[in-house]
Amino acid sequence: MTQITLEQWETLIAVVDSGGYAAAAESMNKSQSSISYAIQKLETTLNLRAFKVVGRKAVLTDAGKALYQRAKILVEEARQTEQIAHQFSEGWEPEIRIAMDTLFPEWVMMEVIQSFTQKHPLTRIELRETVLSGTDEALLRKEADLVIGGRVPPGFLGDPVLNIEFIAVASPQHPLHLIQHPLTYQDLRLHRQLVVKDSGSQDMDAGWLGAEQRLTLSHIRTSIDAACRGLGYAWYPRLKIKEELDSGLLQPLTLEAGSKRQVQLHLIYAEGSYAGPAIRQFGEQLIDQIALLC
Repeated sequence: MTQITLEQWETLIAVVDSGGYAAAAESMNKSQSSISYAIQKLETTLNLRAFKVVGRKAVLTDAGKALYQRAKILVEEARQTEQIAHQFSEGWEPEIRIAMDTLFPEWVMMEVIQSFTQKHPLTRIELRETVLSGTDEALLRKEADLVIGGRVPPGFLGDPVLNIEFIAVASPQHPLHLIQHPLTYQDLRLHRQLVVKDSGSQDMDAGWLGAEQRLTLSHIRTSIDAACRGLGYAWYPRLKIKEELDSGLLQPLTLEAGSKRQVQLHLIYAEGSYAGPAIRQFGEQLIDQIALLC
């Protein structure tokens, strides 16, 4: 059985999009007779009419309309396949796997993903949000190509990219705000502390004071919501709670010591200097976007 060529489908699309045979011939840099022949051969092969003449204009039949829609998909898929093959031939990775500690400002990551995918729409991106040891394990288990985390595990090299400042906060209605003196360790232990659970298997407790009451949550955004509702106190990255501080939903706690903390985030390539061009380019764009915060 004779198959329809990709060029014939492209010709069908060109006739429709250009508004006629003459315009299609001009857009494809071909003669009008070759355009007419391609459409005639397509119709003969399929044993149907794709166009009908209305006045002096060629108009799609119902069957032609269906073919036109499918042809557009077919031609686009062929174009994408060629593009993917070209990228592969240059060593471009088909997928980028990212592990991002939830301390990192997610809007910065979204800006980079949006910009990167506009230029490279065929590169798949998998973003995993991690907490504490979950970030390390994504590297050690080879589940991520690029990592942003607070530690650089042994055997890896990383570059410091962002210093995160934590501040102790609670809802304005929280009883801790009623205490007249700077808060001590003993004062804090009597109230519920909000803790974000380690997403790894080590179950680390960074910053937990051993309070009698504890509410453990799986994501920092859920924890912030709990704090706004007066369910407890916590240390949060200042960048993550700017809106809550500005609106008064959260207020800084006055501590005798330790009201602020610093955590340095690092960007780590799982394969180090052997990181592929797509991963390397994504990392460079990420560093440029982080620089806008500083």
